[in-house]
Amino acid sequence: MSRRLNVGIIGAGRIGKLHAENLSLRIPEANVLAIADVYADAAKQAASAFNIPKAYADHRAIMEDKDIEAVIVCSSTDTHAQMIEEAAAAGKHVFCEKPIDPQLAVIDRALAAVEQAKVKLQVGFNRRFDPGFRRAHEMVAAGQIGQAHILRITSRDPAPPPIAYVKVSGGIFFDMTIHDFDMARYLMGSEVEEVYAAGGVLVDPEIGKAGDIDTAVITLRFANGALGTIDNSRKAVYGYDQRVEVFGSAGVVIVGNQTPDNLVHSDAQGVHSALPLYFFMQRYTEAYIAEMREFIASILGDKQTPVTGQDGRAPVVIAYAAAKSYREHRPVRLSEITSN
Repeated sequence: MSRRLNVGIIGAGRIGKLHAENLSLRIPEANVLAIADVYADAAKQAASAFNIPKAYADHRAIMEDKDIEAVIVCSSTDTHAQMIEEAAAAGKHVFCEKPIDPQLAVIDRALAAVEQAKVKLQVGFNRRFDPGFRRAHEMVAAGQIGQAHILRITSRDPAPPPIAYVKVSGGIFFDMTIHDFDMARYLMGSEVEEVYAAGGVLVDPEIGKAGDIDTAVITLRFANGALGTIDNSRKAVYGYDQRVEVFGSAGVVIVGNQTPDNLVHSDAQGVHSALPLYFFMQRYTEAYIAEMREFIASILGDKQTPVTGQDGRAPVVIAYAAAKSYREHRPVRLSEITSN
């Protein structure tokens, strides 16, 4: 039998349970030894559901367990950097959900800890592992559409998040568009140099009262000269709208929405098909499994993780540039974002 990697999971909320299920039931190379959550009952319930031997209320028990080789960080965002640093100090590899932290200085400290400890870090930008988006990335990288000229990303949620979440999320550019900023770098193979963002409150006035916007269009200028646009909405009544197009000198690659089936029914009233899958848990089921499988493989094979700490930092910088652009009504170069 091939070697298995002993892992511990910190956080037993929605995403923590998803990773616990995938690691326990779908990735045979992983051996989940423990799960921790500040809500002890949540940890116990997850442990029982997925046959995880140990459940803790204190995450330090996982850090102190010498048998655990890697830690999956699914705790609240404000604890991510702390967990990375603690895991690095304990000599454990880390998978951390995005973002590492809202503050660049805090991110840099966590990345320095990883570098010093010589452990591996992967950041949870799961959309890179979606089969369609990954194939688009491969085709662009292989030159199959020639020189990439224009990127278009549409990313719209089926319903806005709770206002309580909006108040603490950092805003649409940090909690929603940050995935699209990562996809832009991934698909184009070039760094974003300049951002122009426009936005408004068109979905829910309460979002505006909370200090955020719910609708945005962002223009990107890449180092290789290509251009990009991202459009976001907090509410698409027809479902989770996730589409990408990369246009180049020799062609175009388009990735459309996923639906529960590909049946098309035509009658006298029109042509009918299924709505897009409703939420990210369904839309990116395969991607979540693939990203964790590759994290485990990176450690067992001693390879670079597919989404590095610097990959985790870059979209945060772009988000700051977008927020600054929106506030100041002007294009903002990323070189302007030096600290925060």
